[in-house]
Amino acid sequence: MLFFVILVGVLLVVFLTAVFKLHPFLALLISAFFVGIASGMPLLTVVENVNAGFGGLMTSIGIVIVAGTIIGVILEKSGAAYRMAEVVLRILGEKRPQLAMSIIGYIVSIPVFCDSGFIILSSLKKSLAKRAKVKVASMAVALSTGLYATHTLVPPTPGPIAAAGNIGATDYLGTIILVGMFVAIPAVIVGYIWAVKVGTKIDVEADHEEALDYEEVIKSFGKMPSTFKAFLPIVLPIVLIGIGSVAALTGSESGLTQFLQFLGAPTVALLFGVFAAFLLLPEINETTLSGWIGEALKEAAPILLITGAGGAFGTVIKNSGVADQLQQMDLGALANGAWFLLVPFLIAAALKTAQGSSTAALVITSSLIAPMLPTLGIEGALPLALVVMAVGAGAMTVSHVNDSFFWVVTQFSGMKVTDAYKAQTMATLLQGVTTIIVTMIIWLIFV
Repeated sequence: MLFFVILVGVLLVVFLTAVFKLHPFLALLISAFFVGIASGMPLLTVVENVNAGFGGLMTSIGIVIVAGTIIGVILEKSGAAYRMAEVVLRILGEKRPQLAMSIIGYIVSIPVFCDSGFIILSSLKKSLAKRAKVKVASMAVALSTGLYATHTLVPPTPGPIAAAGNIGATDYLGTIILVGMFVAIPAVIVGYIWAVKVGTKIDVEADHEEALDYEEVIKSFGKMPSTFKAFLPIVLPIVLIGIGSVAALTGSESGLTQFLQFLGAPTVALLFGVFAAFLLLPEINETTLSGWIGEALKEAAPILLITGAGGAFGTVIKNSGVADQLQQMDLGALANGAWFLLVPFLIAAALKTAQGSSTAALVITSSLIAPMLPTLGIEGALPLALVVMAVGAGAMTVSHVNDSFFWVVTQFSGMKVTDAYKAQTMATLLQGVTTIIVTMIIWLIFV
């Protein structure tokens, strides 16, 4: 009966968001109260669990999400994202323009939302397509799938951070970043191959329009920051988190080790990333220090609320007695973690397909599976990182008409909806399936 109540709670989230278009924050809160009350939890205990779940998750990852969003907005507005794209193009040359766009997307979407990244790089995509004499649709799919891979798999993007927080893996963020960057590579390759095979057969109006030349696009953007300054806000936090993770593994309690762990704490590392992003500001004035950061806070607010509500939902589920029931069940088939990874993948894929938001799918799924992990003995850096990858793989599957990113790709590339289903939706399906297969293989080899 308890599992039935939780299932109804999940379906309630999907129904409220997909049918009534209710914001996921309220949908998650309503479902949290429903599950708590329907499971027989005392009414005041339901309130306590909702408050504790919301506040607990904000304690661990709230500042991290805000800092990551600030970095992304500054990279976007300062032209640093464009500079990173230019560097990749300079290294790869223009002989494989689709591959260049895939790699650009892979890098840019680590701190910048995939929607924003696609819009920023749209003019560059068109000018390169014209210059290399390839179809705009193939460039669009290559860029979108590159962006999409790291958006769902690699912190400091809020979705993977929220998933890590929900399953208690915030201390292993360095491992999750490294594993995510590796696992995202096959997803990017699959997207690139699909862009070349299918995108080149799609004709859009932009193929017959004049486009700015690549150099003109760069000039039209104005003065851009140096390569070092452009990459520093991304690289510095990753390096610091990596150093902190290595320091923690030594087991030493020396002052130096504790200092390195302090620098590697995700909150501190991301704040250093914010300070590095300040070097990109064209001017130090109210517009940049208050306006740009204020815009980032507005972008972070709904993510924080959804993430916190997901934490509340997860805490109610965890304290409903489901963990005790799981312990009494014969979970021998799931005890092999590689097969268990299919559970979060399928849940996240169902949620993503139904309501469209990858971030919401990551938050809700991680909240649901968190109580199962201790029961199955899934703990430690690599196993929990692979669980996040499995959830992220599901959150890729699939992008279609209820996903804002789908419409960004279609509108800024000029693809018809039917063509976008062939190119974009099918590409995301292949990316999700590829990612879960790679994740399961890594588990079988290393766990």
